[in-house]
Amino acid sequence: MNISSHYKLLHFIPWTRTKIYRMLLLSVVPTALFYFLDIKWLAIPWVPVALLGTATAFISGFKNTQTYNRSWEARQIYGAIINSSRAFGIMVKDFIRSEDKTLEKQLHQEIIYRHFAWLTALRFQLRETKSWENVKTKSYNREYLNYYKVPEWESSLDEELKPFLNEEERQYILSTKNRATQIIVQQSSIFKKLNETGVISDYNYVALENQLKDLYDQQGKCERIKNFPYPRQFSSINIYFTNLFCILLPFGFIGEFSKMIKDFGENIVWLTIPFSIILGWVFLVLEQIGESTENPFEGSANDIPITQISRNIEIDLREMLGEKDLPPAIATQNNIVL
Repeated sequence: MNISSHYKLLHFIPWTRTKIYRMLLLSVVPTALFYFLDIKWLAIPWVPVALLGTATAFISGFKNTQTYNRSWEARQIYGAIINSSRAFGIMVKDFIRSEDKTLEKQLHQEIIYRHFAWLTALRFQLRETKSWENVKTKSYNREYLNYYKVPEWESSLDEELKPFLNEEERQYILSTKNRATQIIVQQSSIFKKLNETGVISDYNYVALENQLKDLYDQQGKCERIKNFPYPRQFSSINIYFTNLFCILLPFGFIGEFSKMIKDFGENIVWLTIPFSIILGWVFLVLEQIGESTENPFEGSANDIPITQISRNIEIDLREMLGEKDLPPAIATQNNIVL
């Protein structure tokens, strides 16, 4: 997530420069052919280009709206995880009671630390790369990774789980496919044992199980967004319309500027190049921005900051435990926080 007021041109132009190069090539070739070889049929009427541009604008606007909705839904889900985690921490502290205060404190820490393990496993699962994601497959996105690092790609889940789970439980969790799911299964098993021994009353046991169910619900919503891409038919038609419009755009401008030759001379046709680059760049960038927003957990600079949110939850719950040696908040990298 970028937390500055806007992307600087120093970053934005290099990120989109391939689009500028493409439009430069698409506009120079027909303009040169028209000017030097006098190929008049390259000047096409503006009306069909304008109609295609209108259709392209609609489909680009639709895609950007829908991809933004995916991103906003993901942020809402993690907002719910924040609230559920805080509520879970309070319930663990107040519902799990024992005459042995040392044991009580140990149980509180064990259960809340296991929740940290769940947050860790979930964010690692959400950062796994899918075949339809773009951050590693597109050259401009790979290049932009120089401005920030994705924490889940810089470390391993094995190492990250060590502070939160004992060796036996950690090895078991790592042997499973859906680690986050199995961690909540472990939580539920612990609650069942504590209920059977009377440490948790029946009413409180049900409340804690409902809280685990809520965490499962939020995890499932994250997995739905992660594992279901923006529909490929809409993504494809947006690419086709945008590229076709950008190809035809210089021919339409040649047609318009050729009408001014009598008044301004033949050199007026060279204005096709800057106008085509500017207008084509706008449409191509709209498509690229929609692409960069459609997968809110993939590890791009526009992602939901799930690492930062998980760390903030950890700080809150550690304070509930009375701990003073708290981990630092996640720092920004070039105004980007993940």
